[in-house]
Amino acid sequence: MEIGRHIDALERGGLDLVDAAEKAGFDAPVPTCPEWSVRELVQHVGYVHRWAATYVRDCRTAILTDDEEADAVGPFPADGALLEWFQAGHGALVDLLRAAPADTACWHFLPAETPLAFWARRQAHETTIHRADLQGAVGDIAGVEADLGLDGIDELLMGFYGSRGRRLRSEKSCTLSVHALDGAASDGPRAWTVTMTPSGAAITRGAAADADCTLRGPASSLYLALWNRRSTADLDVGGDESVLTLWRERATIRWT
Repeated sequence: MEIGRHIDALERGGLDLVDAAEKAGFDAPVPTCPEWSVRELVQHVGYVHRWAATYVRDCRTAILTDDEEADAVGPFPADGALLEWFQAGHGALVDLLRAAPADTACWHFLPAETPLAFWARRQAHETTIHRADLQGAVGDIAGVEADLGLDGIDELLMGFYGSRGRRLRSEKSCTLSVHALDGAASDGPRAWTVTMTPSGAAITRGAAADADCTLRGPASSLYLALWNRRSTADLDVGGDESVLTLWRERATIRWT
């Protein structure tokens, strides 16, 4: 996806997140993030937006210290000002990314064509996934366009677990193959293979003919399911379903 499409998704995700938070109320629990209330999740995403903006705005090439990060984000406001605070940080990040030069040099933590491409992509998916969390606190979770879903699956598998595969261990080696059934117009991949072993996981683009378990479905549904934001009950699961269960138990992305 182009940087502009990621920024558009970031903008849309933030607007939908605010709408869901207003409907849910700050004290409501978040089923897909059971350790957080709506209040805490809004605080988290607002924090991340300000943290990310600091690297791009300041062309910061070294990771922020804890004190620098705290100064960049500032304190959380009271409930009456929380959504306004969130919107200010979200809007500033969107405007910053749209105005930033393509050759902006700054720190980033996953492989990307450019630092700007990384931050636009990461913040688009950070915001979209947490938008889904907050919608889940109200009712139904909305899907995403196929190309955004495909891109998000690729970031999750090739980015997070491509570089951090040691977290995905299995006592017995097994493979999970993921196939998106739509998004044919997308330039990106539509299939991936996750091989989990006792020492960690190896991720490749493309399908494995001999996978132990195969997960098929629309890109939007796969995206949310692989992030553990929806059930896989209505998706096409073939082979050994315990392999998919293992993924859902162990595939977690933590802030720290």
